[in-house]
Amino acid sequence: MVPDAYALRDMEESPYNYNRGNVQQDPPPEPSLFFRDVFLNPFAIQVSNATLGNRPKMTFCSGNTALKSTERQPVHTDADFAQPTVPFALVVNCGLVSMTIKFDDLVLTSPVLQVEMTPENGSTELWLGTHTMANLDAQDGLHGDRASGRIKPELQEKRRSFSPPFQPIVPKGSIVLRDLRLWHAGMPNKTDDPRVMLAQIHFAPWYMNQMKMEFPKGMESMLQHTKLEMPTNFVDGPIDYLGRAYGNAYDFRQIKTDKWEVD
Repeated sequence: MVPDAYALRDMEESPYNYNRGNVQQDPPPEPSLFFRDVFLNPFAIQVSNATLGNRPKMTFCSGNTALKSTERQPVHTDADFAQPTVPFALVVNCGLVSMTIKFDDLVLTSPVLQVEMTPENGSTELWLGTHTMANLDAQDGLHGDRASGRIKPELQEKRRSFSPPFQPIVPKGSIVLRDLRLWHAGMPNKTDDPRVMLAQIHFAPWYMNQMKMEFPKGMESMLQHTKLEMPTNFVDGPIDYLGRAYGNAYDFRQIKTDKWEVD
């Protein structure tokens, strides 16, 4: 995924999130790279079932890559729309890079290497307890804008005086689960190496989000789980996984109820 990160960085219309140091990056939709313990982590699924209800829906499988940069993101919420007042979505994050090892003339590439996420390589700034105070009246920017979901500065300062944010150290092999509504911010990666962080979203089974993932035909059996529903379009031919939109272009809202027909 590191070569892909550089390709995304160099695109004229890069899918960057708030600044060019953070790009939206999908993992390659390749059967040989679909590791169930990474994408269908059993601990994450256990937590999301307990928190959201039996058999949540995973409709989003992407990632955020922190490139070397001095810029940080504004404090924001990914729920840039009117939200339920109860938990309805959990984001599952895992830090990855690709690894290349050289032995004389032999080059070995391991497609997935879990890495520690630290303040040095841009671990996400988290504002604990803010998932209940992220509704529209706390936000600047409209849904779909590249800079939507920004938390108003005066609310940040008020919260900081009571419970300041922090950047965690996330050990290798660990996952981070957060409420979709939580205030957070991507931070600068001070190293020379891109830090890839996978992101899946588990939605409550009652939450009527209409997104679907896209994977090639032949992977149907890989995207089956007794504890997780995965709405997916299985398609022929290559998938343009590097042609995705920036993060805020995705629609995490529910279907509009005024379109329902009641018998």
